[in-house]
Amino acid sequence: MSNKRIVIIGGTACGPKAAARARRCDPAAKITIIEQRNNLSTATCGLPYYISGVIKGEGALVARQTDYFRDVMDMDVMVQTRAAAVHPREHKVDVINLTTNGRASLDYDKLVLATGCTPIVPDWKGKGLNGIFTLSNIPDAGAIRDHLTGSGAKDVVIVGAGLIGMEMAEAFVARGLRVTVVEAMDRVLPALLDFEMAAHLEKHLKAKGVKIICGQPVSGFTGDNGKNVRKVITRDKEIEASLVLLSLGVRPDASLGKAAGLTTGATGGLAVDEHLRTSDPDIYAGGDCVELVNLITGKKTLVPLGSTANKHGRVIGTNVTGGSETFKGVLGTAIAKVFNYNVGRVGLTESQAREAGYQVTTSLVPTFEHATYYPGARDIFVKLVAEKSSGKLLGGQAIGTGDTAKRIDVLAAALTFGAGVDDLADIDLAYAPPYNSAMDPLHNAANVIRNKQSGLGRSLTPVEVKKKIEAGERFTLLDVRSPAEWKAQRIPAGQVKLIPLPELRKRLGELNREEEIVTFCRTSIRAYQAQRILDGAGFKNVKFLDGSLEGWPFETESGAPA
Repeated sequence: MSNKRIVIIGGTACGPKAAARARRCDPAAKITIIEQRNNLSTATCGLPYYISGVIKGEGALVARQTDYFRDVMDMDVMVQTRAAAVHPREHKVDVINLTTNGRASLDYDKLVLATGCTPIVPDWKGKGLNGIFTLSNIPDAGAIRDHLTGSGAKDVVIVGAGLIGMEMAEAFVARGLRVTVVEAMDRVLPALLDFEMAAHLEKHLKAKGVKIICGQPVSGFTGDNGKNVRKVITRDKEIEASLVLLSLGVRPDASLGKAAGLTTGATGGLAVDEHLRTSDPDIYAGGDCVELVNLITGKKTLVPLGSTANKHGRVIGTNVTGGSETFKGVLGTAIAKVFNYNVGRVGLTESQAREAGYQVTTSLVPTFEHATYYPGARDIFVKLVAEKSSGKLLGGQAIGTGDTAKRIDVLAAALTFGAGVDDLADIDLAYAPPYNSAMDPLHNAANVIRNKQSGLGRSLTPVEVKKKIEAGERFTLLDVRSPAEWKAQRIPAGQVKLIPLPELRKRLGELNREEEIVTFCRTSIRAYQAQRILDGAGFKNVKFLDGSLEGWPFETESGAPA
């Protein structure tokens, strides 16, 4: 034990966790926390639910009151205080009291930077108009609530379809507002989901009354004479708005460390080693201000999440008191509630894997969260990404009204330990009808890839089939569902032909053996069976539509065929 002086800059997630861990490891250390706002240990991930009214008061967003750190943890807490400069040679931190403007200098033996991140706000025309907000802290949330109450705002535009944008779309709709989401990329959650998965989420958003405009970069805003925002200007549109939320992501707030001469990485985050030590051996950093290692690619990345910040805090608190814990990296695991959908992902998407140089095999599995004969089974849609040659798991996505969280968590564990599709197919998951099917959706997704690896299964993705339809290619899109299913919903394309699976063996003569055939059904189970029937009958160019109709992200039609 010692009287070691530990100064921690930043009081949201990583900082308080580091402080609490350091105190438990060293009861005699002198620990000081510096935070420029009023509260420590705030649950910023709960801000959308505070704005929607699910969380009634902002006090519920404060995990630990300041008095707890002072009285129970015996720490010096300096709220409403800004760290102005760090002097590594002198082991000093200059601080400014934001209430009194008083200045002081603190000595440290070990320093922790947990300065977080700042919202991205492009230099667009009109960005300073009243009614344009970002959301990263409790005061931001309070300002949005006050504006909604005071202005009578009805038309909200969310610029950026990331996680915060999706959660806030639900929050604003819950308050009775008309909501438009504008995204420069071609899909919602573009950094988290592949196109097929994002398209299903977009359908769900539209069904809840949210207007989605993708592929439209914003260029600025216009306002009224009172300088209140009134329109969002995109490349091709002018969108009415009485409140705008900028949800364009965040940048690491590494300015304090950078000014002190600490090394930053290509991502803009502070560079740290596996012990979360910066380029100065007496300064540690964690949370959203540092760059991390992607456990799949081994490359540096930025993944600002409260879960990671808390893990960092524990490692740092151990190490500044003499320990030697390590933090190996992240998988980009994330989940969000978007109306009735639970949207999760982990590892690499298919597009990210291809960009990283992997040759991949994927599976699309629409299914249910537990045995369908047990009442209440809700739908989920799983996408699995694996390396083509080895079968090593690279990532996965899951969306739907059912329990996607446990599938994402199982995948996170599998990816952490370097599992392949064979491992995932054999993993001994809990089964009882109220909780699962005898074969979990992840088992099915893994087995689809195994079938493809062995050559038993061959498939085309919905995007690939859609391109063939639009190009007018000559092939047969063979629907093996029942006539009743065909009438209720079908793909509108001239290449579609209906032969129900029970009749397929008797009607093989109706199919052109020289033409490519792509089979589909509702979820691909019958489609795969049809592919194997045609293989056995000597057809040479047969594939199935991955995910089939449930995985089809494009328009369908119903009623009696024309």
